[in-house]
Amino acid sequence: MAVARMNMNCSIQSSLSCILKPSYFFNFKTTQFKNRLYFPQNHLISSKRSLLCTCSGNFQAGEKAEPFVITTPLYYVNAPPHMGSAYSTIAADAIARFQRLLGKRVILITGTDEHGEKIATAASACGSSPREHCDVISQAYKMLWKDLDIAYDKFIRTTDPKHEAIVEEFYFRVLAKNDIYRADYEGLYCVNCEEYKDEKELLENNCCPTHLKSCVPRKEDNYFFALSKYQKPLEEILEQNPDFVQPSYRLNEVQGWIKNGLRDFSISRAAVEWGIPVPTDNKQTIYVWFDALLGYISALLEDKEQISLQSAVSSGWPASLHLIGKDILRFHAVYWPAMLMSAGLSLPKMVFGHGFLTKDGMKMGKSLGNTIEPNELVHKFGADAVRYFFLREVEFGSDGDYSEERFVNIVNAHLANTIGNLLNRTLGLLKKNCQLTLVVDSTIAAEGKDFKDTVEELVEKARINYENLSLSSACEAVLEIGNAGNLYMDKHQPWSLFKQGGAASEAAAKDLVVILEAMRIIAIALSPVAPSLCRQIYEQLGYSEDQFDNLNWSETKWGGLKGGQVMAQPKPVFARIEQIKENENGAEAAPQKVVKKKEKKQKVQGVIEA
Repeated sequence: MAVARMNMNCSIQSSLSCILKPSYFFNFKTTQFKNRLYFPQNHLISSKRSLLCTCSGNFQAGEKAEPFVITTPLYYVNAPPHMGSAYSTIAADAIARFQRLLGKRVILITGTDEHGEKIATAASACGSSPREHCDVISQAYKMLWKDLDIAYDKFIRTTDPKHEAIVEEFYFRVLAKNDIYRADYEGLYCVNCEEYKDEKELLENNCCPTHLKSCVPRKEDNYFFALSKYQKPLEEILEQNPDFVQPSYRLNEVQGWIKNGLRDFSISRAAVEWGIPVPTDNKQTIYVWFDALLGYISALLEDKEQISLQSAVSSGWPASLHLIGKDILRFHAVYWPAMLMSAGLSLPKMVFGHGFLTKDGMKMGKSLGNTIEPNELVHKFGADAVRYFFLREVEFGSDGDYSEERFVNIVNAHLANTIGNLLNRTLGLLKKNCQLTLVVDSTIAAEGKDFKDTVEELVEKARINYENLSLSSACEAVLEIGNAGNLYMDKHQPWSLFKQGGAASEAAAKDLVVILEAMRIIAIALSPVAPSLCRQIYEQLGYSEDQFDNLNWSETKWGGLKGGQVMAQPKPVFARIEQIKENENGAEAAPQKVVKKKEKKQKVQGVIEA
């Protein structure tokens, strides 16, 4: 699936020209039907900061647990990664990490969509072959995922031989179902969108509403998938399983599309050379969506495994969750289920369409100089800050806005102050007064204190929100544990109690155990969102990296810290971000304290996929 459409111009690295993603939805007028094609039935075959995650959950050894398979879109390689694709992948990684904490065997699939006319055009623009171009951009995605702490399990490229073999077998399955036929079609075609447009959606002079350029008449002879045949089955699926498309307002969109009538769509191109050849006609190539959607299945194949649909499906299909941008919802919630039904395969359990990103309340564009480059963002602020801001500040499913000032304010207030400073000053007091050693078990230290109940309630709230894909609310619940810890510290003032000695000093030592137990729980509960930060917190509490990597959500239960346990030397786990401002001469001025200002809501003029 091509990278979600960007309604913007974006800056392109490596001297690639700026091109918009195709959406590939075909509305066409059929002018002549030719014979349906039939083929013999024998064509059917019934970590740590590691880039590749090898720990698929803390499940019981020897068990054949049903996997939790989550997918990002397969990103279109006409251009380097943008913030929209980074956001999709950060969210998918957080969900996958949470599911691993629950003890599930998780398979996180990501990858790149590498066929189509735009790929060939982009490659030609920078003087390289399509294959060379795909290699460069695909590697750029892998490097960014590493920088963002993405622990994926499978990275599929649609130019992989195993993927092409799966596409060919799938094509024959659908063909044998009598769902592929050949026909002429014509219509108004948007070159930039690479799709046929319905006249009802065009502006004056047949202009595309996205690119404001006139669509051109085009007629081709291609192969079609009989989508209209599956209108009734799709209606029944959505009626019987309303959770299939989420959030609920996305379900309403999909039901509206189906209600308006489904049209068969072209699954081949005669004029596009860079693609998988149609198995029955080497003069045409498979249309990119009919090709790329199957990457979710071909990715499941193990190395050296027999390449077949059956082998891939038995390795984890159906997917538990397709996580996508809302602009490619039609392909995942209408086209894809129909294709799977035709091939006799199970449907994914859920398709979740998230929103778009804006910057400072405005659309992003190269001409405006306000694009968000994910590589620059992560190298400037770090992976934890980027992950936390977008998951905490963008309500998952809705559109969201980025501004650097708000980014710095949120990250400093939440990660540096509420969490980082609480840990640092607590350990500082423990070092000064208790030689970094806990005096009692955390269960004993919390006896008779409401604080323990508050933390347990907030942890449960975080768990429920993670499970419901309410990632922002999950972050908020964990942050509230930090806020409660700071209030507890300020109320009990252990630094004063230590000065009094005797029973007061003993009470102060217990207070530090209580706060550090809350920090231990935060390190687990926030780890899906900010894994590197949480690892540092856990290590400061005297645990090893291996212990952190093998955590389970059940360990958020109060009582992990034990008397006699020795903490590590205190050091800041998250440094405050200082904004550097230039003076009138263009030189860097001294760092200035960021002051959060009241923001005025601005009308959103355009968006990039979030």
